[in-house]
Amino acid sequence: MPARSLLAPSAVSSPDSAVRPGFLNVRDAAAYLGISPHTLYVWRHRRQGPPSFRMGPRGRVMYRRTALDAWIHQQERADSRSNPALNPLGAAPQRRGNPDA
Repeated sequence: MPARSLLAPSAVSSPDSAVRPGFLNVRDAAAYLGISPHTLYVWRHRRQGPPSFRMGPRGRVMYRRTALDAWIHQQERADSRSNPALNPLGAAPQRRGNPDA
């Protein structure tokens, strides 16, 4: 007899699924970003990281998928390795010493 999934068909999701929820809980947001849930909790406590909010009567911490994508894009623009405009090697050399001398 073949093994059956104990989950309802709607609860089983594949990574290639075209329909993805617009809101992610801490565990799913951490997986989406490739970091641990603990890191997201620490960032939230320090008011760092992607924007989050509480949703529902239990006040669960949630992340909007579009906000995560925008935050990732912001991180890429702030990094000199992925933003050529911030690369210090492309800047003109600075002179040392007194400019009036």
